[in-house]
Amino acid sequence: MKILVIEDEKLLADSVAELLRSKGFEVEAAYDGEAGAMYAELGVYDLLILDVMMPKLDGFAVARQVRAKRLGVPILMLTARSALEDRIAGLDAGADYYLTKPFDTRELLACVNALLRRQGAQVDELTFGNTALDLASATLVCGEESVHLSAREFDVMRLLLQAGARNLSKEAILARVWGYDSNAVENHVEVYIGFLRKKLSSIGSNIRIETVRRLGYHLEVSET
Repeated sequence: MKILVIEDEKLLADSVAELLRSKGFEVEAAYDGEAGAMYAELGVYDLLILDVMMPKLDGFAVARQVRAKRLGVPILMLTARSALEDRIAGLDAGADYYLTKPFDTRELLACVNALLRRQGAQVDELTFGNTALDLASATLVCGEESVHLSAREFDVMRLLLQAGARNLSKEAILARVWGYDSNAVENHVEVYIGFLRKKLSSIGSNIRIETVRRLGYHLEVSET
């Protein structure tokens, strides 16, 4: 399970992230609304934990942007603003639950688990066309054929499957798979796209990874 914490109080964001990691979640943190929205719109997270009062974009704006992209990821808002009007504004912006600061860590964990259960987030595979990606074994499966993916191949393929027909830029893939601080360049993405095309072909998949100049990649189903 991948969780994104968007919180401008770095100490709190990192504390929440460490708590969730100790419970087995994979967690990333963003420290302002603009960066948080960019991460969230990649569409790779199972849950967003979102502060309201942040620089660049507030939490309400981030939630609205995420929902405008038609992303159904659950959103848990954390905020010191406990007035009824603020809670209503958060829910209207697209939040699923509103938790006020200070909060008990047990309540936070209960909210996280409840939202993930409600979302049916215990997904064990992603499918497109005649092909499935088994998330537990990092294996692409098409009928009776299957092929194992390396860790990088798996991360890139998962992003592509979650984006589906929506274009995913090379920059977004680099940021999500290699990280913003990595020395990796766009050629790394091209190499792994090539690996994935060969593996899809080897199992008879009807998935095509299409390249759109300046926009990146998306998936299509071949009709032949």
